[in-house]
Amino acid sequence: MVVRTTHADPLARLTPRERTVLQELAQGRSNAAIAQQLHLSLSSVEKNLNSVFEKLDLPRTTGYSRRVLAVLRYLES
Repeated sequence: MVVRTTHADPLARLTPRERTVLQELAQGRSNAAIAQQLHLSLSSVEKNLNSVFEKLDLPRTTGYSRRVLAVLRYLES
């Protein structure tokens, strides 16, 4: 018997705006640059990124940057 495991796309839980903000983050942009590029307030970018981190189950306290982990998840999908 073969057991298949399916790995759901971790980005499927993100809203279109969160996905766009994550794409900009993956391009190496700072929060301020993302805000300027997408014509958003800095606060909106920060809220979107925090939502991305939560939806991707990225812990607040690790030895790694949540920004880096989020980009890695984006690139893996």
